[in-house]
Amino acid sequence: MANRHGVGAALLGAALLTATAACAPGEEGGGRTPPPLSAASDDTGAAAAGGGEGATPGGGETSVAPAAPRTLVTGLSVPWAIAFLPGGDALVTERESARLLRVTPGGQVHEAGVIEGVAASGEGGLLGVAVSPRYADDHYVFVYFTAQDDNRIVRYRYDGRLSDRKVIVSGIPKGAIHNGGRLAFGPDGYLYASTGETGERGMAQDRNSLGGKILRMTADGRPAPGNPFGTLVWTYGHRNVQGMAWDDRGHMYATEFGQNTYDEINLIEKGGNYGWPEVEGVGRRSGYTDPLLTWSTDEASPSGLAYASGALWAAALRGERLWRVPVDASGRAGRPAALYSGEYGRLRAVATASDGTLWVGTSNRDGRGSPRDGDDRILVVRPSP
Repeated sequence: MANRHGVGAALLGAALLTATAACAPGEEGGGRTPPPLSAASDDTGAAAAGGGEGATPGGGETSVAPAAPRTLVTGLSVPWAIAFLPGGDALVTERESARLLRVTPGGQVHEAGVIEGVAASGEGGLLGVAVSPRYADDHYVFVYFTAQDDNRIVRYRYDGRLSDRKVIVSGIPKGAIHNGGRLAFGPDGYLYASTGETGERGMAQDRNSLGGKILRMTADGRPAPGNPFGTLVWTYGHRNVQGMAWDDRGHMYATEFGQNTYDEINLIEKGGNYGWPEVEGVGRRSGYTDPLLTWSTDEASPSGLAYASGALWAAALRGERLWRVPVDASGRAGRPAALYSGEYGRLRAVATASDGTLWVGTSNRDGRGSPRDGDDRILVVRPSP
């Protein structure tokens, strides 16, 4: 299943290789991996390279320019993920405070609770949040967080307050870096979770490890029916997936931090091996799935990912911009456009609201940004078609 979507990315990627310096060590998605690879990129990304086979390669801004975002909420502390409840309110996680917040479309903020057992340090803490697609019946919400000894997924019942706490997955490897952490329900009704390889590169290729994977599970944390290996593992060979989204035809996409050269968007397919650490970017190697799109590591560090108006929307940390990536009916990517470059600082969370707008969270108080008055904030973007 290798090399179906990555040819366009390789062409521009080769040109970028000579011009792109490695990112500073120690930032999310980046360095601190053993020799012979050098210290590398972080949650701070890469110059855009073209999309899938047949897509138009190219990075940098195009003429796509939606209206300026509206500030919805200010004064947050490292908002990491956003998930919507029926009715339009959103649950928002704060990585370091361990607070789960409820934010209304009118901008009111209420504390839904403080998540028990969070041990925030490095890139770990309270990370992903997801709302059950059957919330009207079960009232389940799910959070992914770093605990004292592992990363884990916990289910709560939420009826204005959190109750009935249940750990559904434990033992996900934790580290100072690369903890993964994204949660999202797919159109199949199952819960997907992204995990990182914590800087221990070998675990990404080890199908018996939960690190460096995308997992797929039931609401009770059991392997979902149809998983390729009979375990929680859906795909493997990942370094640190930070965003997951589905288009309106059911194609699944994920953003991933690279190391020295390329950050990626991948088209996720059942059982796929996405190459890390054997391949970074397009490798054209049998047995590995090439990325749909790559960036050089100074223009992206792609984190949250959403789909709206015929395009993927990827929040960039080091790149300090919102990337719009059109995708066609077959799941191939067109030319990316960089929006709001440098205007709001580091962008981490992005989610599509029921009215079609995007809620985008900044991450300027995470120790790597330059906080501005009002940071961190949630912005509301009305995407252009």
